[in-house]
Amino acid sequence: MTHPSTPTGFDVPAATFAYLERAAASLQEAITTTDVGMRYAHAHVSALRATAALLAARARPALPRRGRAVQRNAWVLLAEVAPEFAEWAEFFSAGAAKRAAAEAGSRRAVTEREADDLVRDADRFLGLVEESLGLTRHLPVPAYLQVG
Repeated sequence: MTHPSTPTGFDVPAATFAYLERAAASLQEAITTTDVGMRYAHAHVSALRATAALLAARARPALPRRGRAVQRNAWVLLAEVAPEFAEWAEFFSAGAAKRAAAEAGSRRAVTEREADDLVRDADRFLGLVEESLGLTRHLPVPAYLQVG
C-alpha cells in the first residue's frame, strides 16, 4: 500500500516525467563525457533534476505567510517533502560547491574517482526516486563504471 502523499505511476504529473527525462539525459552526459569535472557536474545535475521530479510529484503549495518568504534550496525541500531521502539530500547538498567549482573550470575541484562515484550515486538515487513514484527503474549505469 502506498502512502497517501506518495503518487503511483498512474497519477504522476507530466512535469515529473519531464524532469525524470532530463535527469536521465544528464546522467547519460555524465557517463559519456571524458572531462572529469563535467562528469561530476552532470551527475550532480542529474540528482538535482531527479529531486525536481520528486518535488513536482509530492510537494504541495504552501499557504501564504506574512512577512518575508524563506528561501529554501531543492535539497532542503527534498528532506522536508520526502524525509526518506534526507540523507541523500544532505549528501548531494555537500557536493554543490564542488559542482560549482567544476563548472567554473577548476581542474582540481574533483578527482576522477569522485566523479565516477558520483555518477554511480546519482544513478542509484534516480532509480530510488523512480521507485518511490511507483515507476519502473531506468537501466543502471554500465558495469565498467560500477567497478571501483
